[in-house]
Amino acid sequence: MTTAPADILGLPKPAWVDDEVGMLYDMAHRFLSEEIEPRYEEFEKKEIFDRESWKKAGSAGLLCASMPEEYGGSGGTFAHESAIIEAISHVGVDGFGIALHNSIVAPYILHYGSEEQKQKWLPRMASGELIGAIAMTEPGAGSDLQGVKTRAEKDGNQYRINGSKTFITNGQLANLIVLVTKTDPAKGAKGTSLIVIETDEVEGFERGRNLDKIGLKSNDTSELFFNDVRVPTSNLLGTVEGEGFVQLMQQLPQERLQIGTTAIAMCERALALTIDYVKERKAFGKAVLDFQNTQFKLAELKTEVTIGRVFYNDCVARHLAGGLDPVTASMAKYWLSDLQGKVVDQCLQLFGGYGYMNEYPIARMFRDARVQRIYGGTNEIMKLLIARSL
Repeated sequence: MTTAPADILGLPKPAWVDDEVGMLYDMAHRFLSEEIEPRYEEFEKKEIFDRESWKKAGSAGLLCASMPEEYGGSGGTFAHESAIIEAISHVGVDGFGIALHNSIVAPYILHYGSEEQKQKWLPRMASGELIGAIAMTEPGAGSDLQGVKTRAEKDGNQYRINGSKTFITNGQLANLIVLVTKTDPAKGAKGTSLIVIETDEVEGFERGRNLDKIGLKSNDTSELFFNDVRVPTSNLLGTVEGEGFVQLMQQLPQERLQIGTTAIAMCERALALTIDYVKERKAFGKAVLDFQNTQFKLAELKTEVTIGRVFYNDCVARHLAGGLDPVTASMAKYWLSDLQGKVVDQCLQLFGGYGYMNEYPIARMFRDARVQRIYGGTNEIMKLLIARSL
């Protein structure tokens, strides 16, 4: 068994999982199992996907599912994005970077782009012709976005951009980048703007190395360099400069909820694979599941994962209704990713020595899960944000 059933917890479906969302999950699961999983080990070894897989995903309707149909999307909501992300984790192809492309990069263009920008970029993102990335983090600025040093200076009807970014997901493949930059450094956060760069159309843009990570090997992550890169001033997202920090803050709740999606779905897969394993594995003449320690441990994990799923489902329902506040999104990000780390670690323990072998999926999950507590804002930052609400 390589994939986990979506109903491992036996919970009733939440109201936001209607027939359409359910069918999308089934379709995504089937596509990923047939088209991506057989080649996943190849992508892991190469530490990058190929563009053909992105285009196949676009043809299958798995890119920009929540974008309006007039911009090439499927006209769905975050519920549809959640179905796709959950399928990715249930199948076990977590390095496929379409979640960031779909529910982080594309929404910036949808919410803040002009009509011309949306018509220009979103249909090509939906087809897979354009692969999206968002360039926030710099060598000296991670969770502290106000510390960004990359500079965009207006020069006539163009911006001249200089700076560098690091840890950029999809960084080797991306040819459409939403860049977090300073248009007026003297104004601090109020001098931050978002500018879109089509990398194939500019000079002075360079990709650094594909970074050697602990996990998520197949998801290319890069350094990016901007050396007098010139783009039209019309590539600014928003009507005026200086709106970037507010735009980021408005979209971060969905990004953090998306991290929670990956977390709870991996928990479910880890639990399903471990239950199957301990039923089959024998020790001292009986199945590992027959030991009380195994039963108690899995009982604890199933309980906690069930609590996590109920909380996650509620967060999605609130988000779809427009009511997911930043504090609750921070709770979801930190608590679900912490839970993910705990569940995967304790499930690996039940595999014994085999859990430490790369040929077993639980070993890959152990590596892949770790970054969830770091990106999207560290879990320590999440606790600070929650504490401010007390």
